[in-house]
Amino acid sequence: MIVVTGANGQLGRLVVEKLLDRIPAQEIGVSVREPERARAFAERGVRVRRGDFTDAASLLHAFEDATKVLVVSADAVGDTAVKGHRTAIEAAAAAGAKRVLYTSHMGADPSSPFPPMPDHAATERDLQRSGIPFTSLRNGFYATSAAMLLGAAVETGELRAPEDGPVAWTAHTDLAEAAALALVGETDELDGLTPALTAAETVDMAGIAEIASRISGRTIRRIVVSDADYRAGLVGHGVPEAAADLLVGLFAASRRGAFAPADPALARLLGRPTVPVEDVLRSAVTA
Repeated sequence: MIVVTGANGQLGRLVVEKLLDRIPAQEIGVSVREPERARAFAERGVRVRRGDFTDAASLLHAFEDATKVLVVSADAVGDTAVKGHRTAIEAAAAAGAKRVLYTSHMGADPSSPFPPMPDHAATERDLQRSGIPFTSLRNGFYATSAAMLLGAAVETGELRAPEDGPVAWTAHTDLAEAAALALVGETDELDGLTPALTAAETVDMAGIAEIASRISGRTIRRIVVSDADYRAGLVGHGVPEAAADLLVGLFAASRRGAFAPADPALARLLGRPTVPVEDVLRSAVTA
């Protein structure tokens, strides 16, 4: 049985859908904190069990009979994330899984100024020390984040953000399909630390503004502001300070080139072109 954690989230849900296209539902299990929200999967024959990264016993039950476990990274940062991932890895090993897969990031780096990246690096170290075969999927930056950073720029005509660098914005659907391929063993290229799994091109904030202008028919100017002014603006609009610091760290890491270059590995694995960021932005801008 293949077990996917976080199946109520965007990526985890898509991975399960991709698996259902390939293997029988009874060979799939999901580990979720709120089983009632995964009722639709249960109705299709998927095994649904409660699993919480803070509760090792629940994970051991959720991973029962698993041959492979996909640990979808937690929506958290710092010790909470790292400890939760470690608990999941240990539970998968205790349950007898033959391989653990983890949704890491191309920018995983213990010295990164973007808080999730040291967490990914720490989890990769835990995987390497676990003694169990593993696949760390080094995903490109979610393209939906580009739409989030665009914010109200279509209405204001200005995309105000700190100095940045190119980012290989990558669609959830492509990353979910790659994870499903790795889980069902349709590729032998995804072992250990994978290549960066990205879309075909990198785009900076000026490029995002240009694409959004083209889609919306309105001119959007890219305006560079200081990190301090950007943070103050976020906090002034009610964004929690920790979240504001995280976003400032994102731009700092992109300036270092943490989310570039684009890599052809994902398109090669999928056997087709990857989804361009423009398609993801079009869905967001025209929604």
